[in-house]
Amino acid sequence: MYLYMKQKVFSWKDKFSIQNEYGEDKYYVEGKAISIGKKLRVYDTAGNELAFVNQKVVSLMPKFCVEMNGEEVAVIKKKFTLFKPKYFIEGPGWEVQGDFFGHDYTIMDGSKPVVSIHKKWMAWGDTFELNITDEGHEVLAVAVVLAIDAVIDNQQNSTISIGD
Repeated sequence: MYLYMKQKVFSWKDKFSIQNEYGEDKYYVEGKAISIGKKLRVYDTAGNELAFVNQKVVSLMPKFCVEMNGEEVAVIKKKFTLFKPKYFIEGPGWEVQGDFFGHDYTIMDGSKPVVSIHKKWMAWGDTFELNITDEGHEVLAVAVVLAIDAVIDNQQNSTISIGD
């Protein structure tokens, strides 16, 4: 199943939709305008909150938590490496492989891909194609991709942000 996440170029706070392969809105993502650390909420089209992505700012390396139904289900940690970034997702035990700065990577559950992410370069704003192999992991996969994208954006901008 393919989902398309298109982030707006100019936005006071993160607010965008995630569409299915037919161009229909499936999820909405909304960030907090003023906060310490990145905070994103994923909603279905009826306005029900499905996931909350929260950056832990008191951490040596970037760290995000994902909550679903009020329960922490995943912690995304960037590991310290000298050359190539490496991420591990505690909870489901997923690992991330690929070219993060090129936004072309895969989240793996052992040897099985959970979601493949590919950035579309000829688009206004950041547009990502997510190929999710198991619908049962769809919302969690979207939340993990949002967390990794926030880490990459912060590193590429190399500024400390208080209100994304």
